Amino acid sequence: MFRGRHEHTIDKKGRLSIPAGFRTELQIRGSRPPILTNYKNHLALYAREDWEVIEQDLLAKSQMRPDVRKYARFVVGGAMECPVDNQGRILVPPQLRQHAKLKSKVMITGVLDKIEIWDSKLFEDDQLEIMDNMEEIELSVDASSAN
Repeated sequence: MFRGRHEHTIDKKGRLSIPAGFRTELQIRGSRPPILTNYKNHLALYAREDWEVIEQDLLAKSQMRPDVRKYARFVVGGAMECPVDNQGRILVPPQLRQHAKLKSKVMITGVLDKIEIWDSKLFEDDQLEIMDNMEEIELSVDASSAN
C-alpha cells in the first residue's frame, strides 16, 4: 500500500522523482511499467497490475450507461504507460502536466493502491476543503462501511 506525502519539484522537461519507498512498492507490485492517468484535478500513478483491475471493473459495467462511457473515456483515455528511469523519475507528458496544472512544486501522496500527483497549491486547497467538511465525510465513510 502507498501512504504518506512528499513535496517534490517537477522540472521543465516534466521529470518527477518518485519517492524511494513508493518506487520500492511499485517494484513489489510488478515488473511492468506503471500507468499514469488524469483525474479531476490531479494525476494518479498505478502499478500496472492495480490498473488492470480498474480496467476490468470498468469492462464489467454496462457500456450502455453514459456515465460509465464518459468516465472510461476520461480516465482510461488519459492513461499512459510511465516507466520509472534509472534515477527514479517518471516523465509526465505535457498534456497530463497541463491538465493537473503542474508547474514546479508538486505534492506526491500515497493513497492505498495509487500515488496521487498534485500541484502543491491545489493539494493545499483540497485539504482545506476536506478539513472544513470532515464531520460529514467521516459520517459518509462510516455509513458506506455498514453496507
